[in-house]
Amino acid sequence: MPVLDKRKETAVSDKKTLAVRLVEITQAHEGQRLDNFLIRLCKGVPKSHLYKAVRSGSVRVNRSRTAVDYRLQVGDVVRVPPFRMPEQDKRTVPGREFPVVFEDEALLVVDKPAGVAVHGGSGVSFGVIESLRAARPGQEFLELVHRLDRETSGLLVLAKHRKALLRMHEMIRDGKVRKHYLALVQGRFPNDRQHIRDRLTKWTTASGERRVRVDADGQMAHTIVTCLKRFPHYSLVDAQLMTGRTHQIRVHLAAHGHPIVGDDKYGDDDVAKLFAQSGFKRMFLHAARLEFVHPMSGQPLVLSAPLPDACEKALLIAERL
Repeated sequence: MPVLDKRKETAVSDKKTLAVRLVEITQAHEGQRLDNFLIRLCKGVPKSHLYKAVRSGSVRVNRSRTAVDYRLQVGDVVRVPPFRMPEQDKRTVPGREFPVVFEDEALLVVDKPAGVAVHGGSGVSFGVIESLRAARPGQEFLELVHRLDRETSGLLVLAKHRKALLRMHEMIRDGKVRKHYLALVQGRFPNDRQHIRDRLTKWTTASGERRVRVDADGQMAHTIVTCLKRFPHYSLVDAQLMTGRTHQIRVHLAAHGHPIVGDDKYGDDDVAKLFAQSGFKRMFLHAARLEFVHPMSGQPLVLSAPLPDACEKALLIAERL
């Protein structure tokens, strides 16, 4: 949760030690919808409670009732009534920094390790975003621009103010951010370069696990796959995302007979065990390169993250299997 300036926040305590907060809006949250601001500020409080508080007038802006879709302006004072926060929200998130690939006043790009979620949820208490906010208490605004799967390593972009976030989202929607991933896949990839255009849809297993599959009625997804190196029974490929569907690269490659090594959802368990016996115990998918124009300065950026040591080891394993 973004850290608010304590000098611009006052509290009136009630008998139960809960408090009304008066929060002054700064440039970091300019233009944000009131409901989205409250959801982030009062993390853990059910959305229905927040919407009810706005409708009832318990939440006010500049002492007046307002709608949930009101766009906040610099200098607005938001009255936030007391909410009983879930007990788990009281736990301390350990601050953690990650290797910085690029940083300025608008953006932060880090090299995320495999096995770390980008945010809390789905059985994970906290992820990269919560850890970075805890490590940088003076950073008023810090939001994920996009996401990576927990087992995927590599480049992750965060915005340090709202304008940068909105412009990055617009650039991604318009296809102006080039994302390249490296993957080690089963089999010898037949083509030097191949466009995969398969529609994808989400579904849920009986155990409640989220999955994705090729489906003629799903959303169009486009991946450009370039074969970089062929091993006796495996291939190293570059996968460029032209769209950004959930698990897109993983499902596209698996559907065409080349699942990613170590993929516990769409891969081959026997292959994963074979590599694990040699010391490689993760999925070989790495966000290796990003190309885009800086959302504020217009400067062209080409950012890269080297393959982790574990993936370099997996390539040596692939040569001898």
